[in-house]
Formats: sequence, C-alpha cells, structure tokens
Amino acid sequence: NCVEVEYPVVGMPNQTGRGYVDYVIWGDTGKIIAVVEAKKASESGDKGRNQGKLYADCIQNMQGKRPIIFYTNGFETYLWDDANSAPRLVSGIFPQKDINAMIERRCIKKSVNSIQIDKQITDRWYQLRAVTKCCENYEKGIRKCLLVMATGTGKTRTAASIVDVMTRSELMGKVLFLADRKELVKQAKDAFYKYIENTTMCNLLLNKDERNAKIIFSTYQTMLHAIDTIKNADGSRFFSPGHFSLIVIDEAHRSIFNKYKAIFQYFDACLLGLTATPKNTIHQSTYTFFDMKNNIPTDVYEYEEAVEKDHVLVPFYLIETSTQISDDG
Repeated sequence: NCVEVEYPVVGMPNQTGRGYVDYVIWGDTGKIIAVVEAKKASESGDKGRNQGKLYADCIQNMQGKRPIIFYTNGFETYLWDDANSAPRLVSGIFPQKDINAMIERRCIKKSVNSIQIDKQITDRWYQLRAVTKCCENYEKGIRKCLLVMATGTGKTRTAASIVDVMTRSELMGKVLFLADRKELVKQAKDAFYKYIENTTMCNLLLNKDERNAKIIFSTYQTMLHAIDTIKNADGSRFFSPGHFSLIVIDEAHRSIFNKYKAIFQYFDACLLGLTATPKNTIHQSTYTFFDMKNNIPTDVYEYEEAVEKDHVLVPFYLIETSTQISDDG
C-alpha cells in the first residue's frame, strides 16, 4: 500500500522534536512523495497549511526530497507544491501516479526560453507573441491564459505551438483539448496531428481505448461522462484530478459555464482559453473565470488589425436582400 497513517517524523519545532503526519504517500522510488494534513470538518480546510509545511520540512531533511503538501477538512482540499507554486484548491487527493509525475517534472523541466518555437507551426509575429506570453505565464505559475484572436488568424495553430513548447520543456504532461461540437473536435485533432510530430493523440469520441494518449480531444459532454465511467482495474477513476497538466478550451466565451464548469473544478490543470469574440464584447464572467484583471486578455489580435495592418484577412461585405417570407409573411 502506498499510503501510511500517522507517520513519525523528527525535526518538529516542539519540545520533543517529534511529530506524526496524518497520512504520507509513498512513491515508486521508496521515498515519500506527499504529506496529507487532515483537519476536522468543523475547521477551515486552509487551517492545515502551516502544519503540512512543517511536516514537509521534516521529511525533506530526513530523505533529501521535498514532498507535495495536501491539507483538507474533508470538504475542501488544497494542494501546495511550495517549491514551485502557491496553494490551490483541488477536487481531491491525487493518486500516486499523478504525484509521481509532478515530482519527476521538478527535475527534468527546462526553461521555456530555452525551447525554440517551431516556425513550421507558428511563424506570424502575433502568433509568436501569443505563444511566448502564454508559456512565460505558465512558467511563472500563472495558471490561466486567454487568447482573443480573429477567425482565420490561426488560433488552433497557436494553441498547438503552446502545447508543443510546454511539453518539450517538460513543464507540462498530458493535455486535454475541449470543443463543443464533434466536427470541431475532429478538426482540432487533425490539425494537431499535422503540426506536432511524435506525440500520441486520441479523439475520445471515436476511440476510448487510446485514452493513454499524450493529447486527448473531446467534447464537454463526452469528457464529463468519461470522468465517471472510465475506470482503472481497481475501480478508481482513470481520469484522475491530476491527469492533465493543461486544458485547451475552444470558443471559451460560451463553453465554460453551467454544468460544464464541473470539468474545470474537477481537473487540476492550467487553462488556455481560445476565442474569436472581440474583447470588448466578451462577457465579464469570462474574464472573471480566467482571472483576467481589468478585462485584459493574455493576448489580443483582433479583426481590424488583421485586415488593415497585416492584411492576413480580407474585409467582409454585407449584402442586404429580402425574401418573400420576410416581405409578405
């Protein structure tokens, strides 16, 4: 069993110098990879933060590697990888495989600035700007990005380039691409397959047997169903809270609310929102969801700039006409 209860540690700041961690999770290498501080349900879930940090300090001194910190009251659960990011609310304690992956990425990750953007995926100046901004944000621990790009300016290419840089830097593991229609899911997978080489991909609507792929493409409905129904041999959920490192959200202004919001509450993943809606018409709730201060997206490339400045799009023209039905009823 990878979980141990009341694990004794030394080095605590008390008279005896000893303490007992409520739960520890062991990794495949024989070292403790996570501590769990459990508080009463009547207490705040955030109350265990300092205690969890003290236990992590002790274990780091005892074994040389720092564990991930979880603290919970049974209703609220927080994850804190204090070597890399601030505490955040998660949907539950991660399974061993997800924590192992987080620990491993600490050692093998590379700076995004050392990863050259593949110009065969994105080569236009505004695409390169968007890729650079998003990747630097993720590296800094900013976990949500929103790109506003006019239709036809390469949103999918830009998303593929961000995924390419983040996975080659080893800062991120598996990726989920969500769209609200089957045809858009197919188009996105076909595009990614063309842009990114040597990466396994799966359209979850067509073949759930390929669910171990590095990049999963799905509709919101299919992913919601898959979370509850696709199981491991031991009965646990295959798509665990830490399964994905990044979720790409197509047409983010219309697909992140109502029942689909549960997907983003369940998965502990960075978010990349894509939309072609002009930034001044995006609803306030979208900016709030992505934590965009002053309603300013991570990067913007709108229709007027694409047409008038760079000529990557041509203008549209409206032709007014009438029909017998509209005229005569």
